[in-house]
Amino acid sequence: MPSEAQILETLKGVRYPGYSRDIVSFGVVKQISIGQGAVSVQMELTSAKPEFAAQIKTQSEEAIRSLPDVDKVMVNVRLPSGPATGAQAAGSAAPFSSQNRVPGLGRIVAVASGKGGVGKSTCSVNLACAFHALGQRVGLLDCDIYGPSVPLMMGVRERPRISEEEKMIPPVGHGISLMSMGFLLDGDAPVIWRGPMIMKTIQQFFSAVEWGELDLLIVDLPPGTGDAQLSLCQTVPLDGGVVVTTPQEASLGVVRKGIAMFEKVNVDILGLIENMSYFTAPGGERVEIFGHGGGKTEAGRQEIPFLGEIPIFTEIREGGDRGIPVVVADPESPSAQAFMAIARALKFEPAAAN
Repeated sequence: MPSEAQILETLKGVRYPGYSRDIVSFGVVKQISIGQGAVSVQMELTSAKPEFAAQIKTQSEEAIRSLPDVDKVMVNVRLPSGPATGAQAAGSAAPFSSQNRVPGLGRIVAVASGKGGVGKSTCSVNLACAFHALGQRVGLLDCDIYGPSVPLMMGVRERPRISEEEKMIPPVGHGISLMSMGFLLDGDAPVIWRGPMIMKTIQQFFSAVEWGELDLLIVDLPPGTGDAQLSLCQTVPLDGGVVVTTPQEASLGVVRKGIAMFEKVNVDILGLIENMSYFTAPGGERVEIFGHGGGKTEAGRQEIPFLGEIPIFTEIREGGDRGIPVVVADPESPSAQAFMAIARALKFEPAAAN
């Protein structure tokens, strides 16, 4: 009989539907039982998508049957809506029935952090540009209602035009379709709103915006786990979340809340990025200002993919201030390549627009 390690290695050949990552790295496999020619595997999804459960079950059973001395295979897949074995997995109803796919949008991925100041928006804009460089049709939605930064970082200040259907047409910067509260405000006017207004605005970013045909919409969330994050999760079915942190424990302690938030609203966590990982001094000395490796360690502890490190590069900050992200300004530089590597790690097939 194959060992548990051999079965896990075999299951690494099963891709999570629509992504280049395998189900083991996604943390789908929870328990493996082996005995007398039979293999039983318990799996659990964090998103309630019955079609994904059915596909994973079929492909996993086929992969395990290919191993020597395996006579019987049972793969049970649990959905967030409750326990689901084989046939149940394909027929279970998904929660959040109020959510609807947005016509024309392929995948929707949120970038989050547990606290401010970790470079989440910097990661969002550079990843959007990186995916565009990889041939994706990309949009970027700035959901930070109180402190929108995408207009500055993408170098776009124009207001959205209005279509004949009375929808906002997103401005385009560096090939990316953009939407932000910053496009709708006069100068530095503050937004002083309570929760219901935030929820309504985020809903309108989807229902009242003419996004067109996109393979990917990246959503830059505000820090924390408040109204904006919950409103987004209740408005559209997210295809995944990426969490940004810095290495020190003060950041990691809070980022765990962001991870828990995605889990509680049944959003797949695609991985964790460690930003401001280290600094290289002019003399070549490596300085770990905020420590180093905390993000990778936390990803292992949480059993989620670690997507990579972004060192402290002056070029990254300068690109954001000038409105030309470093991935666009100097695509071959080490700083740009750090983002490109993460985009490749996240890369999935262009989803069919709805």
